[in-house]
Amino acid sequence: MRMFLLLLPLVLLLSAVETQGISVVDLSALREIKNSLTDITSSSPNAFFTSWDFTAPDPCSSFAGITCSLFIPKRVTTLTLGTGLSDSPGLAGILSPAISNLSELTQLVLFTGIVTGPIPDQIGTLKKLTVISLTNNRLTGSIPTSIFTLPNLHTLDLSHNQLTGTIPGSISQLSSLKVVVLGSNKISGEIPILPTELLHLDLSNNELSGMLPRKIRMPLTLRYLSVSGNRLWGPLSVLESLSELVYLDLSMNRFSGTIPSSLFRSTLSSMYLQRNNLTGRVPKPPLSSRSTVDLSHNSLTGELTNTLAGVETLFLNNNRFTGAVPKDYVESVYSGNTRTLYLQHNYIAEFPVKEGLPLPDSVALCLSYNCMVPPVPVEFMACPASAGEQISRPVNQCSAFNTSMA
Repeated sequence: MRMFLLLLPLVLLLSAVETQGISVVDLSALREIKNSLTDITSSSPNAFFTSWDFTAPDPCSSFAGITCSLFIPKRVTTLTLGTGLSDSPGLAGILSPAISNLSELTQLVLFTGIVTGPIPDQIGTLKKLTVISLTNNRLTGSIPTSIFTLPNLHTLDLSHNQLTGTIPGSISQLSSLKVVVLGSNKISGEIPILPTELLHLDLSNNELSGMLPRKIRMPLTLRYLSVSGNRLWGPLSVLESLSELVYLDLSMNRFSGTIPSSLFRSTLSSMYLQRNNLTGRVPKPPLSSRSTVDLSHNSLTGELTNTLAGVETLFLNNNRFTGAVPKDYVESVYSGNTRTLYLQHNYIAEFPVKEGLPLPDSVALCLSYNCMVPPVPVEFMACPASAGEQISRPVNQCSAFNTSMA
């Protein structure tokens, strides 16, 4: 009798599985996952776990956030925790190690919430995972090294958490890895050698230091690269071989030296190099079609060439540019092709405006604190508050940079 009572829960569970069609192991794992998490506002009609009724005839068709295989017993293949809706605050709690029991899982997603604690190291046992996206929560600890043993991993997004430690060097072994997003954490150390076929890398707003990996070790396939808001330093010459780049953000670091002319290729549509220690002149090769270029807050010198004429959003402020602004820039502003042009806090001596032709309403132009009286009335300039109230530089500052002043 006692043995029967001990076996009764198992018999009932097996019976449920027969009617529900889902794996015993997976159903148990889902139960543990639910027990470790909770809706921040459980009373909301959009609460995620409302649909997780374990007496339901078919959890695979009724549970929010899961997809199952077609064959019996059904196995969970994708798990999305949270609704992702703008009016839903998400989930709280911790990630249960029981996730590792979903051995057929290919995608694991956690939407915005306040989930805390470490990322379970056991996730590294899910060899079929192609996507791990655990963003905008409060996850702590280091990135489990076991993640970098997953042979089929394509996308890893752990951004906007409180992760610490370094990026494991074993990341270089993942030949399938194409997208890595680790931005807005507290990750430190140097950037390791990266997978050779990587397409998208975002390490912004961390505590990384050192130089970028040497050019022979940078993935030549990179199309998106952001390492802004770190403590990286060194020259930009390591980027010369990255001919596939479309988006580049190296802002708010300590990079120095000149800007390689190879960065002004036609494929690169957005380039953010502001707030570094870059010097020298802007390379001469003209750009074809560029949406945004920000070179502000550096120590760039010389007269402007036509290289950047026609860029839609252009920040050149807080440098040491001299001379007259080429007419191509002016024409691009008046035609509306260039919608933002910031030139304040330089040593520019002339901006050849078109007499009697008003600026388009859509244009934001700032010329203050240069070696000239701005030819555009101050009330028509759209300068940020940081530009200050001084219209022109003192004469004694300009004489060393310009032989003549407007």
